[in-house]
Amino acid sequence: MTQTAASAASTGKQMLSEQVYTHLRDAIMRGDRSPGEALKPQDLARQQGVSLAVVREALVRLVGDGLADRLPNRGFAVPAFSDRRWQEIAEARRTVEPVMLRMSIERGDIDWEARVRAAHHRLARTPVYTPEESKHYSGAWSEAHRAFHRILLEGCGNPVLLETFDRLWTASELARRWSAHRNPGRDGADEHRRLEEAALARDADTAAEVLARHLTLTAAVLTGSARHEPG
Repeated sequence: MTQTAASAASTGKQMLSEQVYTHLRDAIMRGDRSPGEALKPQDLARQQGVSLAVVREALVRLVGDGLADRLPNRGFAVPAFSDRRWQEIAEARRTVEPVMLRMSIERGDIDWEARVRAAHHRLARTPVYTPEESKHYSGAWSEAHRAFHRILLEGCGNPVLLETFDRLWTASELARRWSAHRNPGRDGADEHRRLEEAALARDADTAAEVLARHLTLTAAVLTGSARHEPG
């Protein structure tokens, strides 16, 4: 095989792997794949009409994103829904994100401030629920929510920490999708507003405190310790 042909084959494999990854990721996030359900490479390869190598590459990516578990001698599976798992995720987020926010407030420039303001505006103006997605948060709101939290932390300027945030967020989002409880008494919009105000005021102590409480309230439903709507 010539170098050009080999390169084309490699590119084709990557594209197929991306397609399988996206298909599985979306199916898991929608709840089409149940917690703990086996993800059998042979079955997936047959269903998707691709090779085992392509499927395994996609599954390894899902494991890296926290959307699948690799089980010793048993292949892959959707993460099981357990309080302990989400307690560990919540503890990690409460440990890492307030520190990152402090760093962002210290290091963030005017462009960061503008992005925070724009991200909060989009979040505040995006409907949380839509009729066709009544059980879960709307896809548009979920993305605006993720973007706001991530942009708050991007001022830290540390790509390793931001990669950690991305992985923890994805794992939390999966739990959020599985837990469709609502609590009219919680004002998530006000929590986000206070986060924006404290960050732009460069008040690191208040911002870190607001974020820690925000994450604690969100963790309550994800860990089963309360039945509240995550914010």
